Amino acid sequence: MKTTIDIPEPLLQEAKLLAAARSTTLRALVEAGLRHVIREQREANNFCLRDARVGGLGLSAEYQGANWDPIRDAIYRGHGA
Repeated sequence: MKTTIDIPEPLLQEAKLLAAARSTTLRALVEAGLRHVIREQREANNFCLRDARVGGLGLSAEYQGANWDPIRDAIYRGHGA
């Protein structure tokens, strides 16, 4: 598919020089750049929080299957809440 984009002249000249140095085309260089940016964005959207467990065994039997209210109350009991 063909399209038209405006690229600042200094950037275009640098891209042409880089394409020539790599023995490739400006088109291939632009495609590679777009793929790189899209891949970075996808990876950023797939953020996964690292495992920060400290060796506990999870919820005690008392709270297994409980909803959040009694768990929250136990956490804040004695702390002004």
